[in-house]
Amino acid sequence: MAALKRKSIPSLGETEPKKAKVNGNIASFFGAPKPKPAEASVSPVKFDKRKWLTGLTAEQRELLKLEIETLHDSWLALLKDEITTPEFLNLKKFLDRETATGKKWFPPREDVYSWSRHTPFHNVKVVILGQDPYHNVNQAHGMAFSVRPPTPAPPSLKNMYIALKKDYPSFLPPPNKGGLLIPWADRGVLMLNTCLTVRAHEANSHANHGWERFTQRVIDLVAQRRTSGVVFMAWGTPAGKRVQKVDKQRHLVLQSVHPSPLSASRGFFECGHFKKANEWLVTRYGHDGEIDWALAPGASTKKPVDPETKTQETGQLAADAAKDESKNKVKSQDEIGSDDEAALEEALREAEESVQS
Repeated sequence: MAALKRKSIPSLGETEPKKAKVNGNIASFFGAPKPKPAEASVSPVKFDKRKWLTGLTAEQRELLKLEIETLHDSWLALLKDEITTPEFLNLKKFLDRETATGKKWFPPREDVYSWSRHTPFHNVKVVILGQDPYHNVNQAHGMAFSVRPPTPAPPSLKNMYIALKKDYPSFLPPPNKGGLLIPWADRGVLMLNTCLTVRAHEANSHANHGWERFTQRVIDLVAQRRTSGVVFMAWGTPAGKRVQKVDKQRHLVLQSVHPSPLSASRGFFECGHFKKANEWLVTRYGHDGEIDWALAPGASTKKPVDPETKTQETGQLAADAAKDESKNKVKSQDEIGSDDEAALEEALREAEESVQS
């Protein structure tokens, strides 16, 4: 253990803190442990939306009307500086020009940020990265790979269903060959395209106008601030490049070929990503953190958990939380006396043993 400074002698009027007993346990030394919630922990962001709005210029308020009205506040609080950059404002001017010149683009304006409303920042457990929105009528609605009924599931999504069926034999797709993935979004799966808009019937027509920077910022925020870890699914080379800087010690990054019919046969069907994601989430957050991949009404891919397993799981999470809390305590203390140092070492040792047992 690194050498620690001795505490200074308290001045008159100060009360010297009681020293922890060397044989005290981790709970008595740092207080009762707080178990991790099922959701990945995240520091709350204080955001006064009204105050922020008063600081915008009239032009900014007009250009950012869609973001102000439809981007979920949990995301707006984190992206407010990004959307006021010259690059993003130029992107919004480009979209306005597209509309003014009669060019139709997808998804419908109110759906551009639907991913943010169905998967608020504090609910994100899994990130699935897409590329370009679908560019035909009644397809794109703001979530990668998902389509609204009655549009049938596109080929890439059908291949995702095949891979899911291999991981979970009980999996059933939506009725009527559908492809609506909103249930996943509501359960914590962020389905994010690289570009959030596209001109009708013209693939990649809105590429290189600013969306790439914006969505990379979304990815970076998840990687940086979801400190308890999330799963990133990056299929295909472009998606793989977007997660290169993700901390693989903190998060799980799953990469494979794209589920497109052009590449799926080269390993996507056997990648096992849906099951691997859940296995990892369970180790981090217990069974409450597991994603139910079912899309058919009344179906579920989650297995019932018996009460005994649940109790053991809660105890393990509490031990992990105590260990994390103790480490944070060490980092935040500038001065610890020699007796306290011995007690701290003992407490940390007990935390390690409780996790291993």
